[in-house]
Amino acid sequence: MFDTEVHLKKFQKEISTGTVSLVLLAVLARAGEPLYGYLIAKQLERTGDGVLANKQSALYPVLRNLEGGGLLDSFVEPSVAGPPRRYYRITDAGRQVLQSWAAAWRATRDTVDSALEGVPA
Repeated sequence: MFDTEVHLKKFQKEISTGTVSLVLLAVLARAGEPLYGYLIAKQLERTGDGVLANKQSALYPVLRNLEGGGLLDSFVEPSVAGPPRRYYRITDAGRQVLQSWAAAWRATRDTVDSALEGVPA
């Protein structure tokens, strides 16, 4: 028997993997202030009806990768309640990359939307 749900989950994972970096840069650019992981996760819950929600643990490797590429900076501050928090902010290079990624995303989205015209939802 053909399992559509299995294919859907695989497709959603592939889409998520390809877009998390873009979304994280956008969230941090719009925030206007440094955010720590939990606050970033909360922003993701509010963005796009929670499509990227419940992936907080998966955020940290992506944040570290973006920082390693010079697209984010981070710093640690003590917390009143709990362990110290690592705050992330987008760099100027991150803003430039975000612009180019956003343009690439929009071009891809437009192409996919055009190809899907007439396909029932």
